[in-house]
Amino acid sequence: MVRALSLALSDLALPGVRRVLAKSLAVTVLVFAVLGGAAWYGLSEGLTAWLGLDSGLSAFVALIATLLALYMLWTAIAFGVMQLYADEVVAAVEAAHYPAAAARAKPLGMGGEALIGLRSAAFALLVNAIALPIALVLLITGVGTIVVFWLANTLVLGRELMQMAWLRHRADMPRAPLGAGQRFVLGGIAAAMLLVPFVNLLAPIVGAAMATHMIHRRGQAAQRA
Repeated sequence: MVRALSLALSDLALPGVRRVLAKSLAVTVLVFAVLGGAAWYGLSEGLTAWLGLDSGLSAFVALIATLLALYMLWTAIAFGVMQLYADEVVAAVEAAHYPAAAARAKPLGMGGEALIGLRSAAFALLVNAIALPIALVLLITGVGTIVVFWLANTLVLGRELMQMAWLRHRADMPRAPLGAGQRFVLGGIAAAMLLVPFVNLLAPIVGAAMATHMIHRRGQAAQRA
């Protein structure tokens, strides 16, 4: 597990991974800017019109609500966008470390990746929406809210990151090539990265690369045994 994480971090220097990082960050920031701006404007105007609040107070309340909503949506949006380019990340990692596996891979294509991305985003959004009421109740504890979101995203990311690496080899690899414990650790590391400002921008890329290493290294170990 530590070795897979170390390899994934070093893979950030691969040209193919750097290109995907640039593209996915640009699209994610654009989506957040559009959604955030629209949500802030709509909430601000709505609070002024419906509740008769001062425009300055409405703008402030709307800003806080928008930031909280975007925080909750970060995982869904970031990993939904990342899924559009996941095949490129996995392909770059496989080409550098597992050329035999790269030669056998069967890419999904843009249409398939888009559908998987929408599914991933919907699943992440659903899990986080379920976790939100619990997180709000635990807000008084200070750390309880963070733990709830970490656990929720651990469950989401362990599954989704494994799928990113598995899909290229779905014809000749078990549907769940990683055990439950491995998925939990994989998702937990990615979810922890999401909690750290700026580091969270790298979480989808590092997570996809780490899942790729875990799956192929496990396959190589099985062959040797």
